[in-house]
Order: sequence, then C-alpha cells, then structure tokens
Amino acid sequence: MCSRLFYYFKERRCFKIATKEQLINEDIREKEVRVIGSDGTQLGIMSSAEALEKAEEADLDLVMISPTATPPVCRIMDYGKYRFEQTKREKEARKNQKTADVKEIKMSLNIDTNDFNIKVKSAIKFLQNGDKVKVTVRFRRMRELSHVNLGEELMKRFMDAVAEYGTSDKPSKLEGRNYAVVLSPKK
Repeated sequence: MCSRLFYYFKERRCFKIATKEQLINEDIREKEVRVIGSDGTQLGIMSSAEALEKAEEADLDLVMISPTATPPVCRIMDYGKYRFEQTKREKEARKNQKTADVKEIKMSLNIDTNDFNIKVKSAIKFLQNGDKVKVTVRFRRMRELSHVNLGEELMKRFMDAVAEYGTSDKPSKLEGRNYAVVLSPKK
C-alpha cells in the first residue's frame, strides 16, 4: 500500500508526488537518458530500461542526477553510500555554521550608576561572544517621552562605554516608547 506522505490516489491508482529525493532505478520513467558510468565515463544515450540493466549488472543503482537536461542525465552509483556521504557533509556544514544571536539589554531613564555598569559589562560579554546586542531605553510614562534628549544622552553614554567592542550599523531611533539601537561586534 502506498504511503500517504509521498503518494496521492486517483481512480484507485497510486501516483508519486515530487519529493526532494532523486529518482532511482524503476522510478525513472524517461524514454531516453544520458548515462554516466560509476567511474565517471560517458556511456552515451540509451533507453532507461537498458541503463537500468547496466546498473544491475554492476550491482549498483541508476540515479537521475539532472532531470531538467535534454535528455535527462543518470549516473550509475551506490545510492546508499551517496546518501550517507551527503548527510555527513550536511551535518558537517551545520556544525561549522555560527549563528549570531541578538541579545537584548533594557534600561530605563533613571538607571543608577552600578546598574548601568552591570548592563555595560553584560553587553561587552555578549559582543565578545560574537552576538549582536539590542540596547533599549524604555520610557515608562508619557511624561518621560517629553525628555527624549535624556534617553539620547544615556544611549550615547552606553555606546561610548562599549565602543571598543562593538559599533552600531544604524543610528539609534525612537520606536514607540522605546529608544533602541543594535550593536554589532567588532571583528
């Protein structure tokens, strides 16, 4: 019985829906295909049945590499070994990939000196780890919004304190009740 993940039913017949996997062996329904041998040599253009026969003689699989070419290109190879190596390469690429997180530091207008220093130390630590830091000055009450210049001064003081470790790509801006800037680590 067909799996519902890869097939759909129409008039009691089972049809395969396109998947990311390459077509192999009997799944190849093309009339003619260009065949590449297991050692990389061109075997020429032949019918898919004849190509499948050659693959079975070599005790290997016929894998469609390029379905968009005319005629489609197939290769004789060990498909299980190919998939294993492909997943191994993908895993290695994921392992070497570094994602930069965005850490956020929030302050209010009336922040104390020691609290400010702790926030600066946290931001420096984040920047040294290679993460981006979003610094936000919150205006809690509406009357604080009339003193936006105090928020700008606090942000300038903060950016001067971490200038050795990170810089901002864009100038800081007012977003609703928050005055924010994103700092990127220096290389």
